[in-house]
Amino acid sequence: MNNVKKSFSIRDLENLSGIKAHTIRIWEKRYNLLTPERTATNIRTYSLSSLQKLLNITLLYNNGFKISKIAKIPEANIPLIVKDIVAENSVNNFAISSFKLAMINFNETLFSETYDSLLISNSFKTIFQDVFIPLLIELGLLWQTSTISPAHEHFITSLIKQKITSNTEKLQSQNNKQADKIFVPFLPENEIHEIGLLYINYEIVLRGYKSIYLGQAVPLQTLEDVMKYFDKLHFVSYFTIAPSKEKLTNFISEFETLSKKHGGCKLWVLGYQTKHLSTVALPKNISAFTSIEQLVSQL
Repeated sequence: MNNVKKSFSIRDLENLSGIKAHTIRIWEKRYNLLTPERTATNIRTYSLSSLQKLLNITLLYNNGFKISKIAKIPEANIPLIVKDIVAENSVNNFAISSFKLAMINFNETLFSETYDSLLISNSFKTIFQDVFIPLLIELGLLWQTSTISPAHEHFITSLIKQKITSNTEKLQSQNNKQADKIFVPFLPENEIHEIGLLYINYEIVLRGYKSIYLGQAVPLQTLEDVMKYFDKLHFVSYFTIAPSKEKLTNFISEFETLSKKHGGCKLWVLGYQTKHLSTVALPKNISAFTSIEQLVSQL
């Protein structure tokens, strides 16, 4: 059975478009821009085509079109005007809307087509920073408001991970590794939020450094295994939910003990949990960063 989401509440439309529900109702009533169906209890529901139409209307509205003018445009012409605007200056906003539609419908083809169209005139780095990061921020809000399910989030993040990985692999086949630094990106135990770390690994490889990517949920003992084989190691980690505030100090202390045992290694960390760290009290070989951009600038 095909259970792709095809019916949306007005709150779903608000969350996905950024247009307030009250405004949507006014547009609907005054300009007949959308035609909702009604449930047995008289609650508005909207089709996928209504969502697509609203996203197009939103793009026009955000580009200076008055809603009264949009209402007079034949419905079949709206996508054509949107296409012209996108060609000029709104590619990123259109792409984000397209990626959201791909997510809602678990449509990998639409995701790939949108990504490929961006790649014609943008580098992967630009796409990640200007499109994927804003999209991921929106996903967090959509998940919190129950507009999307965990399955939607897993689907779209999995596709983004694939793009990061494939672009990293291309670089690995081209680059001559610099020997002055070796990076070891990893996530600590109980941490599985990998997109940020994958992108940092891409930036490491982009600069020609050797990367030993360990991935998710890595025990400290595993880090020691790597320390036995290499010098000048820079461990890089992303603390989103782990280690927790209560365990953070102990994690730093244990890493420092291992580092001293094996001649000294550096640890670079970022993510939500690092707000609980006192940067003044950190050992000299451990640095906390507030953003991916700040960390990447130190590579």
